[in-house]
Amino acid sequence: MSSESLILFFILGLVLVGGAVVFSTFAAPKSWNAAKFQPYECGIPVKDGAWTQFNVGYYLFAIVYLVFDVEIVFIYPWGAVMKEVGMSAFIEIVIFFVILGLGLAYAWKKKALKWV
Repeated sequence: MSSESLILFFILGLVLVGGAVVFSTFAAPKSWNAAKFQPYECGIPVKDGAWTQFNVGYYLFAIVYLVFDVEIVFIYPWGAVMKEVGMSAFIEIVIFFVILGLGLAYAWKKKALKWV
């Protein structure tokens, strides 16, 4: 790909995205209802404002979930090419699992998996 076509690609992307933003600004319906600016919590009446602090445990639980969710993204392609790559792929995935196991042990020790 030449540099001219790359520059054209980025300019075209900026024009299309900018055009969509400008178009939505003018074409979107506008309603200034006071209820629209209230925080919404799944139909439950709001107790506090939108700037209430949450327990850090929720964030830790989410990060641990993401780590093990991304693990699946790496395991699937590894399983697809395991026969072609051979023993080196097996050793690498064992190292990968050991590192993830250490991360799980650390999260367990810090009680990040306790939902209280």
